[in-house]
Amino acid sequence: MKDIRIAIAGVGNCASSLIQGIEYYKRLKTGGSTTVSGLMHYDLGGYRPGNIKVVAAFDVDKRKVGLPVSEAIFSKPNCTKVFQKISSRNDVRVDMGNILDGISAHMDGYDESRRFIAANRKPADIVKVLKKSGAEILINYLPVGSEKATMFYSEACLKAGVSLINCVPVFIVSNKSWAKRFEEAGIPAIGDDIKSQIGATIIHRCLTKLFEDRGVKIDSTYQLNVGGNTDFLNMLNRTRLVMKKVSKTEAVQSQMHHPLSPDNIHIGPSDYIPWLNDNKICFLRIEGRGFGQVPLNIEMRLSVEDSPNSAGVVIDAIRCCRLARDRKVAGALISPSAYFMKHPLRQFPDDAALTMVDEFITGKRER
Repeated sequence: MKDIRIAIAGVGNCASSLIQGIEYYKRLKTGGSTTVSGLMHYDLGGYRPGNIKVVAAFDVDKRKVGLPVSEAIFSKPNCTKVFQKISSRNDVRVDMGNILDGISAHMDGYDESRRFIAANRKPADIVKVLKKSGAEILINYLPVGSEKATMFYSEACLKAGVSLINCVPVFIVSNKSWAKRFEEAGIPAIGDDIKSQIGATIIHRCLTKLFEDRGVKIDSTYQLNVGGNTDFLNMLNRTRLVMKKVSKTEAVQSQMHHPLSPDNIHIGPSDYIPWLNDNKICFLRIEGRGFGQVPLNIEMRLSVEDSPNSAGVVIDAIRCCRLARDRKVAGALISPSAYFMKHPLRQFPDDAALTMVDEFITGKRER
């Protein structure tokens, strides 16, 4: 199969895990097996992880801009696990992006090794770089709260004819107006806000549906998350969390027949703990009433390396997006977005969304 040429906006921990993973699964000896540990699909519509090639990258941190991608993904403030060495062969360099609202001012008060430091460079012509590189798909990994910057890169995709996979909680693909613009431009897109492999949201959704399917009335629930990566440091600025909280809350509420009142559901980041680095810890509680209105509750603690937890899902999203491009399908891809994203244009139960994705991959479902 031909290469899938991708561009990345935001060369942070998530980009590091994605690029390491592409190399890892490219080198993996499978013995002809079509299933491997860590991926939902090793072969997806004829495309394997090794078909994915990074041809452009954008960042605004002075420690990354100008570096080859193979070096930039291991530069500060990145702190995710290193599980794969990266070949520097045919390496692209990180171009200066447009800052806009990509860096929160509150970070100035924190250790330089753990926060973004803006590069004093002129931004690249993003549309020109996308066209020249031959990029087919842009992966948006900008920080939470980067609404203006995400819209800027979305506009660049429309102008360059490039698909968007929006991994952050800014509502582009799930916005009907934006989705229509991508459809009219003949460009497929997947979004918004990546749903990790075994993350807080997917577990919360599954438990919520389990309670309801088994006849338990949910009275209240919370999901608290702490971590030590730059994403958690960024989210200490609560003004940047509006869409994040909406995205995560709607993802859980969508599994209920009768959504809870705002006072009875709390989902969102709670604090930044530097020494945790890229480890994310989730504390989850659901309270309800079972047979005879007798109360019951469940508490769970999840500990997971945050960035690798989403990388495998993104690898599948990239290949689904390429299939759509191959088939000349445009606009919001309903099935992949419903299964891979927290805030898709249309919500479905995860088991139904999985069936829809499988049907999309085989061509039984258009989008």
